[in-house]
Amino acid sequence: MNAPVKQHLIDPEICIRCYTCEMTCPLNAIEHDDNNVVVNADICNFCMDCIPVCPTGSIDEWRVVETPYTLEQQYEFEELPEQEDIEAAPASADQSAADPVAALLAEAHAGAGGKAKAPVSSAKPTVNMYTLGKPATMKVQGNYRLTDDPDHDVRHIILDPGGVPFPVLEGQSVGIIPPGTDEDGKAHLPRLYSVSSPRDGERPGYHNISLTVKREDKGLASNYLCDLKQGEDVQVTGPFGATFLLPSKPDAHLLLICTGTGSAPMRAFTMQRQRSGATGGMTMFFGARTPESLPYFGPLKKVPEAILKQHLVFSRVPDQAKEYVQDRMIAQEDAIADMLQDDRTHIYICGLRGMEEGVEKALTSIAESVGIQWINQRDVMREDGRYHVETY
Repeated sequence: MNAPVKQHLIDPEICIRCYTCEMTCPLNAIEHDDNNVVVNADICNFCMDCIPVCPTGSIDEWRVVETPYTLEQQYEFEELPEQEDIEAAPASADQSAADPVAALLAEAHAGAGGKAKAPVSSAKPTVNMYTLGKPATMKVQGNYRLTDDPDHDVRHIILDPGGVPFPVLEGQSVGIIPPGTDEDGKAHLPRLYSVSSPRDGERPGYHNISLTVKREDKGLASNYLCDLKQGEDVQVTGPFGATFLLPSKPDAHLLLICTGTGSAPMRAFTMQRQRSGATGGMTMFFGARTPESLPYFGPLKKVPEAILKQHLVFSRVPDQAKEYVQDRMIAQEDAIADMLQDDRTHIYICGLRGMEEGVEKALTSIAESVGIQWINQRDVMREDGRYHVETY
């Protein structure tokens, strides 16, 4: 009998194919094909460098096995295999009496923590329907500028899949393949963008999708997308993501915290909740430099407060003190404390990675004000599928 070993795996249902883990791994133990991102068990030394950079927690998966899953097996995964029952090999006289399998299982299941779960009531997502080898071709229906700030060119881009089925849920992402090749002559990898439209399209029944894209200086994909003209074709992979999803329960209350283009899934959530007649309401803290650089500023002002309570927060308005989303959250401490004590509350955080620390500190302070230990509360909410973070 082979001695049991711990193996590092990646959840193909949750992974959004951003390839950040692959680029981060110091040993080149992570690789991909057209279908999946996988970990080479012969190379991986469990250094954990890939864990904190993963935006979804899909990288934080482990199994105890007698024989590691091969790369070929992992490439065929559509979902992760369950943990098998493993028996310990007979212990020699100089081995500890402790159960080595139990110890490995405990270590493996602990992972690094932080894995997200979808809300129990959410719709079942379709994942990885279109791949690098077989992308979907979509046509540009519109490309509209959302901001008046010359330094923040943010676009609302609408893509039509035509007769090609492309089922996507709010909170999922798609990959955009920029045309051309890199300096090594290889096709460019997809760049990931959150979908900003609800599941049945920009208009009900149209089943088109929209993206919120900020032009980045020397950004390959962002400049390509922001310069697209109506009628041009775009190669799309996905959909990706199986946890950053809406609860279907109409009385769920959503606490939405975002910055910049992190507003994309929040827009999709808001539109879907309006269309579905959800009654639980939403509260959003949305940060930007100025009103002119905040995407969807005009349309947001038209959403009734009964549906969405808005806190639009600006850090670079002339002659005004800098304010960030965590500052406004502290100012709204009582309202957020009530939400934290309500098991119908779902929290979604999306935006630049730098916002996460400040938001965590604010939630810690607010929770402690009502006698709640935030770390424990966060873990309970995550386990219940009610706490979601996607930062980049």
